[in-house]
Amino acid sequence: MKSEFENIIFDFGGVIINIDYQATINAFKNLGISDFDSLYSQAQQSDLFDAIETGRISPQHFINGILDLLPSGVTPNQVVHAWNAMILDIPKGRIDFLSELRQTHNIFLLSNTNSIHIDKALREWKSVSSVNIHTVFKKVYLSHEMGMRKPDVKIFEQVCSEQKLIPAKTLFIDDSLQHVKGARATGLTAHHLLPHESIQSVLS
Repeated sequence: MKSEFENIIFDFGGVIINIDYQATINAFKNLGISDFDSLYSQAQQSDLFDAIETGRISPQHFINGILDLLPSGVTPNQVVHAWNAMILDIPKGRIDFLSELRQTHNIFLLSNTNSIHIDKALREWKSVSSVNIHTVFKKVYLSHEMGMRKPDVKIFEQVCSEQKLIPAKTLFIDDSLQHVKGARATGLTAHHLLPHESIQSVLS
C-alpha cells in the first residue's frame, strides 16, 4: 500500500503506542467513580475530557475537575496515575519501522491527546529508543496544541494546508472509525486499523 502514497499521517494511540481504555475506566472505578465509562470512552467524551484534549483547560484544572467527582482523600497523583493507566508500551519494532519509512515517505503524527498523556507516552518511547520522535516524524501534531481534535475536518485540512499535502497522495491511519470518516471527508485515503493489524502489515 505504501507505494501508492507520498505522505502518511499516523494516529498515535492504538496505532503506534499500545493503549487500553478499559484500564483507565477500571482505575477510576477503583477510586470511586462507578460510572466513569459513561463519562469517557474512545468514541465520545464529556466536556471535561474534550476540554483538556483541545487545550481549553490546564492539566491542573482537569485534575481538580476529576477530584470533584471522587471521594475525599483521593490525591492528584492518584488521578494522574489512573488517567495514564491506558498508556501502555511502544514495541521498538514499530519505531524502527517508522525510522525506515521516513527515508522514503513524508510521515506525520496526528493525535488526539493532552499534556498528561503525551508526557507518559514520550517516556515510553524514550524507554525503548534513543531516536527522537521529532526526528522520525516530519511534524508532530497534537490536539491540545492545535485547539481542535479529530474527527473535525478542520484538523485534517490544517495539516494538509501547512504541509502542502495533496490529499490524493496522502494516507491516514487510525484505529478509530469516526476519525477515519473525518479524514475521508477531506479527501484523504484513510485506513481503519483493526485490532489484528499493525502498521507493518498494512504498509508492507
